[in-house]
Amino acid sequence: MDEPPGRRERKKARTRRVLADAAMELFQARGYDAVSVKEVAEAADVSVTTLFNHFPSKEALVFDLDGDVEAGLVAAVRDRGGRSVPAALREHLRLRMADRPARPEIAAFRSLVEQSPALRAYADRMWLRHETALAEAIAADAGVAADDVTCAALARFALEAVGVARRYPDAPGGIDLIFGLLDRGWSVVRP
Repeated sequence: MDEPPGRRERKKARTRRVLADAAMELFQARGYDAVSVKEVAEAADVSVTTLFNHFPSKEALVFDLDGDVEAGLVAAVRDRGGRSVPAALREHLRLRMADRPARPEIAAFRSLVEQSPALRAYADRMWLRHETALAEAIAADAGVAADDVTCAALARFALEAVGVARRYPDAPGGIDLIFGLLDRGWSVVRP
């Protein structure tokens, strides 16, 4: 059974949440490039040093749920319930993609990212950082070494599929087509 976090952990999480919320409010009101780190720290009533103790960069303030995203990808593989790995990843990513237009906060977030070249580049790097954890989860599921090249390739292809699908009007449908291709290929490598 997991023990509840202690007071110190709760305080750190609260400070992190206040910083991320203050940053998003300022970024959405004035634009990412128009807001300084110092302004975010002041809005959250902390020092710049405290801000950087919680977030390694200004861009990281926007992507504070990065750990949750990675955990979701790994869980999609680990908890796939008899489906193939590509089918489980397709469902997970399709649901994330299909949910976006229905939620105004996600549309506002996406718009903020698209308006800033720095945020777009950071988002791409961040997304691909999940490759190692995803590849290791796929390898564990397949019962092979953590550095198996086929598992690394599937992880990379799965993550890249999102960027490819977003270029088309029916992005969720694109995810289905791409993962259909991946699933048929994966079935040959890992029956």
